[in-house]
Amino acid sequence: MTGLRKPGRERRTRRFSLTVALAALLLAVPVTAAVLGPLLAPAVTPDDGAPYVTGGGHLLGTDGTGRDVLGLLLRGGRSALGVACCAVALAYLAGGPLGLAAAATRHRWVDELLMRPIELILPIPSLLVISVVGVGWRGSPVAVALAVAAINAPAVARLVRAAALDAASGPVAEAMRVQGESRPRVLFGYVGRSVLPVAAADAGTRVPVAVFTVAAANFLGLGLDPASPDWGVTIAGSREALLIQPWAVGAPAAMLVMFTVGLNLLADRLLKRGRRERPLRAKSARAETARAEAAR
Repeated sequence: MTGLRKPGRERRTRRFSLTVALAALLLAVPVTAAVLGPLLAPAVTPDDGAPYVTGGGHLLGTDGTGRDVLGLLLRGGRSALGVACCAVALAYLAGGPLGLAAAATRHRWVDELLMRPIELILPIPSLLVISVVGVGWRGSPVAVALAVAAINAPAVARLVRAAALDAASGPVAEAMRVQGESRPRVLFGYVGRSVLPVAAADAGTRVPVAVFTVAAANFLGLGLDPASPDWGVTIAGSREALLIQPWAVGAPAAMLVMFTVGLNLLADRLLKRGRRERPLRAKSARAETARAEAAR
């Protein structure tokens, strides 16, 4: 039986490796442009062309204000990806501990106190929050990141709570409490670690949504300054010339699509691997529980 199963495992491993390699390749282009692009842009992209020129010393042409599209592509990634990634990180820093605390509490009223206000926040439209921020703090990437984090934190808290409920009330957590382990060690050392695969997969889908939320806000003029080289701002500024100068819209849009598809592929693979490894973690948890009971 072992010999019959081995080829199947090898095929799954090969598919996993190919998918991860494809995801890494898709992610490498926009991430490299975001990290290294600003260092290269000043040397290769003068911003002195005529509006919507194709060629003429500009590899990808110019936008409506005569700025070199390649220069915008190299300079705009940090704000486009950085704001979204920071926003999701802040959402997990705020919502993650809240969800863990709600899952680990033994008092129903504490769970209700933590989760019910979140349910009131969830229906608020994301663009409404960004609109308020955009009016008050126009052009501030920090304000946009905080707004996107506030939008995502309630959903993160609910997801973490749901994913942590079984581990928080399971035999391993109970055994750790009986042995005198501190509450933070149980909460973050064991329960939090058990949530990591689900959280990683969720973050892999939440970051692209945050990227497009920020891009949509910039597209609608609610986010960064219109003169910013941000990819979303660039798409918004050149959308009326899509047929005249397609690179001005297509190049930054392609960067956003590559980042989104690559991150989703990676998150999907990690989630599937986590599902396959769950029986092994359950077996390890049962063994740890048996040892704890024997020690008692």
